[in-house]
Amino acid sequence: MQKKKTAIITARMTPQTKAEIQHRAKQAGMTVTDYLVTCALDKEIIQVNGLDEILSELKAQGRNLNQLTTLANMGRIQFLRSDELIDRYADLYQRMTGIARGVR
Repeated sequence: MQKKKTAIITARMTPQTKAEIQHRAKQAGMTVTDYLVTCALDKEIIQVNGLDEILSELKAQGRNLNQLTTLANMGRIQFLRSDELIDRYADLYQRMTGIARGVR
């Protein structure tokens, strides 16, 4: 269970600084509060780029696999050439591995 956040800190800054903080928080996939707390407590913020494209491709492959499974269960396909599907998953795996190496 998370502790309820009740304390408030007010800070003055230029509109440009505020916009930059908001931009960096969004890039990190965090709320401004979480981003500022993480920065202030010297915790490392790791930003991973390139996952949106991979996630989109994984979703598309998942839909394709579900459609093929449905057709197979209906008896409408008897044989499936899975070479292309396996190649695409191997490519996605390689891309994710490359991104993970960049994060370490």
